[in-house]
Amino acid sequence: MQGNKLGRAIEILLVEDSLDDAEFTQLALGEARIANQMHHVEDGEAAIAFLRNPDNPRPDLILLDLNMPKMDGREVLRVVKHDESLKSIPVAVLTTSDLESDIQYTYQNYTNCYMRKPVAFSDFVQILGRFQTFWLQTVELPSN
Repeated sequence: MQGNKLGRAIEILLVEDSLDDAEFTQLALGEARIANQMHHVEDGEAAIAFLRNPDNPRPDLILLDLNMPKMDGREVLRVVKHDESLKSIPVAVLTTSDLESDIQYTYQNYTNCYMRKPVAFSDFVQILGRFQTFWLQTVELPSN
């Protein structure tokens, strides 16, 4: 496992309702051998419950899908970025939506980046490779 700037495994909360996309994400992030601990929830309500449970580790980074059942990613983003105890956690949107209104909404609600999921798995792996180089090796994440 390669190191990162935190000197420990990076805690990632993956909020994704597609089990296939969640598995692809975990595989792609695992390929780079960067120490990370992935926590997966399948909807927005579960994400907020995870974040507010003091027994769970605080994520260093949230990977957020937009289109999910119960509470969608837009609402999760709004809740996280307007909660004093959570708003410093970087949120990266990873979605199939190419709607300009979604891009505008997420940036207006303080997302840290917006990425579209490609259809081809090889393209998905390539995007997550770039994501992980930037977020897990280059930037300084806030310490918990």
